Amino acid sequence: MKPQKVIFSQNLPTTLEQAVSECAHDRLLVLVDETTRDCCLPVVSNLSCMREAQVITIGATDTHKTLESLSHVWSEMQQMGATRHSLMINLGGGMVTDLGGFAASTFKRGIPYINIPTTLLSMVDASVGGKTGINFGGLKNEIGVFNNAHCVIIDTTFLRTLDHENILSGYAEMLKHGLIDNEEHWAELLNNPIDTIGTIGTIDTIDHLSHLLAKSVAVKQHIVTEDPTEKGLRKALNLGHTAGHAFESYALKHKPVLHGYAVAYGLVVELYLCCVKTGFPQDKMRQTVNFIKEHYGRMTITCDDYPYLLELMHHDKKNQGSGINFTLLGGIGDIRINQTATEEEIKDALDFYREY
Repeated sequence: MKPQKVIFSQNLPTTLEQAVSECAHDRLLVLVDETTRDCCLPVVSNLSCMREAQVITIGATDTHKTLESLSHVWSEMQQMGATRHSLMINLGGGMVTDLGGFAASTFKRGIPYINIPTTLLSMVDASVGGKTGINFGGLKNEIGVFNNAHCVIIDTTFLRTLDHENILSGYAEMLKHGLIDNEEHWAELLNNPIDTIGTIGTIDTIDHLSHLLAKSVAVKQHIVTEDPTEKGLRKALNLGHTAGHAFESYALKHKPVLHGYAVAYGLVVELYLCCVKTGFPQDKMRQTVNFIKEHYGRMTITCDDYPYLLELMHHDKKNQGSGINFTLLGGIGDIRINQTATEEEIKDALDFYREY
C-alpha cells in the first residue's frame, strides 16, 4: 500500500479543491450520514469542485455500519453511473469513513477515496491507517479490507460541532496512543482539563485539544507506515480493543455505547492483565483507571455476562488458534504484542473492572 497522506488543514476549501484536482475523475460522490449531511456538508457543498457532486446518505451511528447500509451505498453508486474512474469523498465520523472506504475499495474492484473526518474519534483513529469495513454477525469490523485513502484531510474546526460525549469518545483512543508512546505523552493526556472541552468550547481548550490530536495522529501514522497490514508493530494499536470490542458488541444488543467508551472500558480490563502478566506498574495502572472512572463511568455487567463476553473475545480477528490474543504493556511505551490470557485470568480482569 502507498503511504497515506494526512493533511492538517487551516483552509478546508483550498485543501479539498487541491485534493480533488489530484484525482482525475468522471464522477464525484460524497458519502454522509444523516447528521453530517445537515451539520457538515454545507461547509463544502458550495465549492467549485463540489458542484457536480452526487450525495449518498446513510443512517447515523454505528448501528448502521451494516451490510444493508453498504448494499445501499453500492446501489446508489451504480444508479449514479459511477465507474472505475470515479472518486468518493467520505465526510463524517468513523462509521462513515470505515463503511465509505470499504464501499470505494470494492466497487468496480476499487475507486480512490478521500476521508474528511468530522469527529475526534475519526480524526485520531478511524480515518487514518487504511482500515475499512463493516460490522457483521454481531461482531465489530468483521468484514473489511486494508486500503489507504488518497488523503485524509483533518480540519479541527469540526470539533466545535461535537458534544462532550463525542469528545470523550475520541479522547479514549488518544489515551491509548499515549500509553503506547511514552510517559510524557501519557501524563499530558491525564493532566489535560478535559471537562472544559466540548462543554465550554473556548478557543483555548479546542486549540490545546488540536495540539494533542496532532501528537496522537503522529503516533498512529508512524506505526501504520512501519506496518501497514498489521503483521507486527501495528498490533500495538489493539491495546484495549480485545475487551473493548467485546464490550461494544455486547452493548449493541443492550444499550449501544460510543466506540471510545468501549475502548476506555477495555483499557481497564487490559491494564489489569498488564499488571498481572507483563509487570506494568500498578501506580500507573491506577492513575489511568481512575481517570477513566472519573470521565467515562462504566458499563454495567454481571458475572452472568462473562460467558458471552468471552465468546465475543474468542471471535476477535487478532486471535490465532484457540487462544484469546491481547496487546499488553510492560510499562508505558513497552509494547508486548501477541500475548494470550486464560479465561480465568480474563474473568479476574472482568471482576476488577466491575469493582474498580
